[in-house]
Amino acid sequence: MTEQALYDLAPVLELMLLGTLIALVPLLWVWRRNRHAGAQRRWQALAVLTLFLTFDLVLFGAFTRLTDSGLGCPDWPGCYGNASPLGAHAEITAAQTAMPTGPVTHGKAWVEMIHRYLATGVGVLIIALTVLAWRQHLRSPLRGAMHPAWASFTLFWVCLQGAFGALTVTMKLFPAIVTLHLLGGTVLLMLLCVQAVAHQQFGNATPPAPLPAALRHGAMACLALVFLQAALGGWVSTNYAVLACTTFPQCQGSWWPAMDFSQAFELWRPLGLQANGNPIHFEALTAIHYVHRLLAYAVVVALLTLAWKLRQQPVLAVQRKWLLGLLALQVATGLSNVVLDWPLVAAVLHTGGAAALVLVLTWSLATTRTAPSVSVLHAPQGARRARA
Repeated sequence: MTEQALYDLAPVLELMLLGTLIALVPLLWVWRRNRHAGAQRRWQALAVLTLFLTFDLVLFGAFTRLTDSGLGCPDWPGCYGNASPLGAHAEITAAQTAMPTGPVTHGKAWVEMIHRYLATGVGVLIIALTVLAWRQHLRSPLRGAMHPAWASFTLFWVCLQGAFGALTVTMKLFPAIVTLHLLGGTVLLMLLCVQAVAHQQFGNATPPAPLPAALRHGAMACLALVFLQAALGGWVSTNYAVLACTTFPQCQGSWWPAMDFSQAFELWRPLGLQANGNPIHFEALTAIHYVHRLLAYAVVVALLTLAWKLRQQPVLAVQRKWLLGLLALQVATGLSNVVLDWPLVAAVLHTGGAAALVLVLTWSLATTRTAPSVSVLHAPQGARRARA
């Protein structure tokens, strides 16, 4: 039996066509629901729907990773050089017969390929958003919600995500690549969220609401902290370090278990191995898990503090409720992963909750702007002109 090539571009045209057909469903739905509305309304609806479907894609990506389906098809972009597992039935059967619980099975192949189909569909939607953005800009440069460079950069980013998706397969679930792929999906959500908010505000003629500078800076700090925690969570998941600690609040019966931080955060190495090829020690997995747990305490305190400060900001009342609800979900699913032996539902929800927290904080920042200082507001009119 010849070894399957890691890259086989034979089915690329079929996959592109399939992605286009998948994208046509939400495109036609948006057009039908808004056929009597203006172009700006259709653009706004498509931006929100693309954001929603991208979030679903992130969840399905987590499901793909957590069911060990990332290598369900060992080549890219198809499956044994075919556009679907149906065409690779013989190869998948042979691989599954040789290793029934291995990375390649019929079920895992379908999970992996469905993820690729959905990713291609989202890519087509982002292409449509970019085309609409530039079309509007060329027709009326001063009447768009935001400069089309945002949409162009988002298109570039989704292409970069596709490249990391390919590397995830061809580099055999290299932990750093898988973690970067997860973070890239989170950044894509942030980019789409900023644009969706801008389209909504432009369509409704509602400018960003003023927010005290201290609160804006606090929200930015919380966003950075949650993003860092998401990176650590991805590192825990991709290194299969969730079960290094199976008790809470202690780990292995200790408040400070034996840990190897140098191995834990040696970033460029294969899965389960050190850079020198030796197996990674259990103490390193413990360190990965425990650092994520320690930072979780800081995230909880920071988000609760932010939610408390936002109680007197009616403009962010909805975001504040989402923030508290998602924080509760994260605590519950995080504990479930530890004490209930990493159940699949809790693990997927934990990844989705982290992405949703990033989205809510991005939403909050995109909806608001820094309020002018009191000294500027009370300055003489001539002085205000001078500062402007």
